[in-house]
Amino acid sequence: MSLFGIFFGLALLIFLAFKGQSILWVAPVCAAVVALFSSFEDPTINVLDMYTTNYMAAMAAFIQSWFPAFMLGAIFGKVMEVTGAAKSVGLWLTKLIGAKQAILAVTVACGVLTYGGISLFVVVFAIYPLAVALFREADISNKLIPGAISLGAFTFTMTAVPGTPQIQNIIPTNYYGTTAMAAPIMGLVATIVMFGGGMLWMTMREKKLRAAGEHFVEPTNVAEIDGDVLPNPIVSLIPLISVPVTMNVLGLPLVGALLIGTVLSMVLNFKHASKFPEALSAGASGGLMSIGNTGAANGFGGVVKAVPGFATLTNLLINVPGTPLISEAIAVSCLAGATGSASGGMGIALEALGPKYMELVGTSPSVTPETLHRVASVASGGLDTLPHNGAVITLLSVCGLTHKDSYIDIGMNCCVIPTIAVIVCIIMAMIGIY
Repeated sequence: MSLFGIFFGLALLIFLAFKGQSILWVAPVCAAVVALFSSFEDPTINVLDMYTTNYMAAMAAFIQSWFPAFMLGAIFGKVMEVTGAAKSVGLWLTKLIGAKQAILAVTVACGVLTYGGISLFVVVFAIYPLAVALFREADISNKLIPGAISLGAFTFTMTAVPGTPQIQNIIPTNYYGTTAMAAPIMGLVATIVMFGGGMLWMTMREKKLRAAGEHFVEPTNVAEIDGDVLPNPIVSLIPLISVPVTMNVLGLPLVGALLIGTVLSMVLNFKHASKFPEALSAGASGGLMSIGNTGAANGFGGVVKAVPGFATLTNLLINVPGTPLISEAIAVSCLAGATGSASGGMGIALEALGPKYMELVGTSPSVTPETLHRVASVASGGLDTLPHNGAVITLLSVCGLTHKDSYIDIGMNCCVIPTIAVIVCIIMAMIGIY
């Protein structure tokens, strides 16, 4: 009954998430369902106690550990947004690459911003007007804009590029004692698979739409870009460069790196000081909502971990044939898909199973803290981007398009190709290359 309750609770979580319901109330309700079914098997389990102790303890522990990083990351992104620094860097990069390579230019611009620590939501709003200008000049169908933005912002710089400060690459460090540079060769190869595979797909799609007679259609929801009022792009790059450098070279924790990036952005754009209070307030609110959603999902994992059926589930996953990296990838990918969140799904999986995987370190040459870290990170960025994902919905809304128009590109770039990258990572680990 307990194991059935876990699967039923997960199924309910998936259903409600697909319906667009907030994880803030969905996660505790589904956790209560898990506890209720488990109480039939173990009468000592009390549903209310499970919520007030196990659920809240897991949620609170996650928030306590990660709130500064979520909040500072959101504030940093907002400061770069309101000062025009993010848009300035994006405009400079897109001009540098040129409109003839519009898809590549948009992808690279998004990648640079996210590797510099900017939230993918901020990147979407900053890059969309630039993408419109480039696609207009190249006469490429607007339907491909979400695919280009998602390829640069939602994939390799989120999970694979060694040293990326995105939270999906930082969460595993808390469970495996690793750094953001964990398994760099695996990370670089996964980056090549995602970037190269995504660009190949987007090039094929561009040729197909052009052959079908589809052209750029002028949107009604974008303002013209006034490059004269934007800050200097080289100066705007400095805070973006500072975050990965101070974190990976100087060894600062993510919070310290983000704080330095935020302060640098404010100092270098001090003429926009009147906008700083807006950025601080909006960033703090956004960070609180983001970590609240992820923490709620983590609380669900805390309840699952405490019920009798978890031991059976653990045995099922751990005994998946082959290296434990396979079971970790399956667990993280499925839970990321269920929650519609890379960080949320990984949080549930590693909260429940991370210690067990650490016990298996050394049982085979492929299982090290570094390979566990990189596989978990890359796997979190696979099925998370299903149609109900919040970032997907936001991106399509900003672009004024529908799932029917553009989800095929998002799904290929952010679900199918990253899943192939996970498989490649596991094979590399099994032959001792990481």
